Amino acid sequence: MDADRSDQPIPRSPDDRAAPDEVGAVDDPDLADSLAALAGLSTARLGLEDLLTQVATFAVQAIPGADGAGLTLIESDRGDTIVKSAPFVKEIDDIQYGLGEGPCISAAATGLTVRSGSLGGDPRWPRFGPRIGRLGVHSVLSLPLLTPDGVLGAMNVYAHPKDAFDERAENIGRLFAVPAAIAVQNAQILAQAQRVTSHLQAALTNRAVIDQAIGIIISRTGVTPDGAFARLRALSQTEHVKLSVVASRIVQEAARRARARHENPPRP
Repeated sequence: MDADRSDQPIPRSPDDRAAPDEVGAVDDPDLADSLAALAGLSTARLGLEDLLTQVATFAVQAIPGADGAGLTLIESDRGDTIVKSAPFVKEIDDIQYGLGEGPCISAAATGLTVRSGSLGGDPRWPRFGPRIGRLGVHSVLSLPLLTPDGVLGAMNVYAHPKDAFDERAENIGRLFAVPAAIAVQNAQILAQAQRVTSHLQAALTNRAVIDQAIGIIISRTGVTPDGAFARLRALSQTEHVKLSVVASRIVQEAARRARARHENPPRP
């Protein structure tokens, strides 16, 4: 078989001890530089996608033979976030996710490291592999991003030559993936908190606008608060727009009329 397969690795937690062949990889200067850069990433200053892109870029610097990398973050409550360090990676990942098969999908689904040195002939991905091989990309190393909470996603590292990634490259990739997963998880938690805060702020703003619109309707018509709210809801349903949109329009119109009266007061 012309595919270089590595299906044996088992998911490891960040607390697992490094294997003897991984100990030497710790002294690799490119890995050390990438880990130092990874540690310096600020989740407060970078958005989620920017941070993921930096992680992918550092992976290319750390792993011998890498030409480009992509990173996929799986989130159950929203679409997957996919970034890349080089344009050709996007083309590959678009094919992978369009077909629903490929090394990143396998790594994320199983929590296992996946390696191939001959994508065009690899039987694990009969549709994906040949198409990528025709693009001149023959080697891949896919690393799951493992945390105590489970698999966050996976990191794909690609190379154009065949058999570009050996055992040493795989070991370095594993060592890099441990702190990378922590950095990604921290960024994900911050992004989720920011989304919740944004939604709460929007809800409070909408509630205030709706209350203002109810007050305006009451002052104009003399109806009860419940009656004013019923009118707002009827307008929302008739126009097929959100209640807050109708309320905002009423408030803006009331403000426009007030300004017009102030600028052009009636003559005595």
